[in-house]
Amino acid sequence: MEQVVLALRALGLGDVLAVVPALRGLRRALGDSRLVLACPEALRPIVTAADCVDDIVDVRPDHVAAGDPAGARALAGRVRTVVNLHGRGPISHRWLEGFGAEQRIGHAAPGWEGPVWCEDIHERQRWVRLLRHCGVDADAGDLRIDPTRLPVGPVAAEAVVHVGAALPSRHWPCPRFAEVVIDLMDRGHDVVLTGNGGEVERAVAVAEAVAARSGVLSGSRLRVAAGQQSLAEFAATIAGARVLVSADTGAAHLASAFATPSVVIFGPVSPQLWGPPAGPHRVLFEESLSSGDPHRPNPDPALLAVSAGDVASALDTLGI
Repeated sequence: MEQVVLALRALGLGDVLAVVPALRGLRRALGDSRLVLACPEALRPIVTAADCVDDIVDVRPDHVAAGDPAGARALAGRVRTVVNLHGRGPISHRWLEGFGAEQRIGHAAPGWEGPVWCEDIHERQRWVRLLRHCGVDADAGDLRIDPTRLPVGPVAAEAVVHVGAALPSRHWPCPRFAEVVIDLMDRGHDVVLTGNGGEVERAVAVAEAVAARSGVLSGSRLRVAAGQQSLAEFAATIAGARVLVSADTGAAHLASAFATPSVVIFGPVSPQLWGPPAGPHRVLFEESLSSGDPHRPNPDPALLAVSAGDVASALDTLGI
């Protein structure tokens, strides 16, 4: 019977992209074993393009919290090794323990031999550190994704302004996004506004503010794509973009993976923990004003301290 190594990362887009280097190192070390990632099925196009695992099974955060094996149920009795890339435990540890694997790879906890959890470490480095502790070579810089592996064709280059973020603490004001859009158009770039289905209202608000200030309506030079794209289409848009402007979101992590130039507005979480790698990326963060609380109900002061003029200056340094 084929031996399975089951890695858990049942989180969002940016979270899964952050463990691509660790997964690649793990896969290289496995030999003939099959590496399966437990993550939301919706992320399959990106995980497949990243070419870091052999398959995925559909597992969401609520499944882990409830102890439900969900899409991994069919692997019962076949899992030789479990790898906790989801968190420090105990909930994620318990979920993986349910498979009765011979070997456990994760951070130190009762029944788990591994390194002690470290708070002040970049997320990509965190999981590479875990694997190195277990003798698996991995490189935190191994995060690039070949956009030709996406299931959709390339998108014509545009400037992408991603207006959303998963948490209100990362919602940069729509009027400032509108100022950035106008600046990008003044620089000669067509602009597309992206976001998920829950961020359409923000995208429309930005487009309306642009029209009110510049007279440019949503159309040939400004396109609202929020809520209208599949994940693969969204990724292809960022892969082909001239530049991305966004808060700290999955969009920014895609720009890092595709080496798309980006300006990323941070707060409340530090770029020291989640920021882009070296390259064509600019980070804007007023650390002294950060609350450090990602779950605050309104935009973080560090985020609000960043102006549209700051973004314009960052675009200048990128030669956009």
